[in-house]
Amino acid sequence: MVIPGDVRAELVAHAEREAPNEACGLVLLRNGRAERYEPGRNAAASPYRFELELVDPEVWFAEDDGYELAVFHSHLSSPARPSRTDVENIGLWEKRPYLILSLRTGDLAAFRIEGGRTTEIELIT
Repeated sequence: MVIPGDVRAELVAHAEREAPNEACGLVLLRNGRAERYEPGRNAAASPYRFELELVDPEVWFAEDDGYELAVFHSHLSSPARPSRTDVENIGLWEKRPYLILSLRTGDLAAFRIEGGRTTEIELIT
């Protein structure tokens, strides 16, 4: 998966704005390359978990235009890997690309979570 510099900068800026809570949103991918980021709102307003609420609900229909949707969220101080809470609450994000940014380290990583198992996706930034 390729995350161009401008999209990565948007992820970082959103995560910094939302601190001390986790930020969340959707990354729109085409052929494995991020074309844009749609920031969401963390309805949980929590530093430990997120509940994605989209500012523009029309983004859900981007798949009809050939995009793959990847969920994004930030971790404030923990590593850029799925926490137990992330895995247990995967819900509709199961099998989809799942990006995590650690604000503490600046690391960005991508995964797929399926059946309680986590697989890292190669990320090019």
